[in-house]
Amino acid sequence: MAHKFEIYRDKKGEYRVRFKYNSEVMFSTEGYSSKASAQNAIDSIKKNGPGAPVEDNSQA
Repeated sequence: MAHKFEIYRDKKGEYRVRFKYNSEVMFSTEGYSSKASAQNAIDSIKKNGPGAPVEDNSQA
């Protein structure tokens, strides 16, 4: 599979989620105190992400 979510622990011991596409990290989340909270973040992204608007703040 070319894309995946990963739950990992950072240097502070917090759980974080990163999304990888072709082994490149596309984004990562804030730290969570529990693995369940990290999983909830993944579930929320999957549920709410497809319809999310794009906001362009690039000041082109």
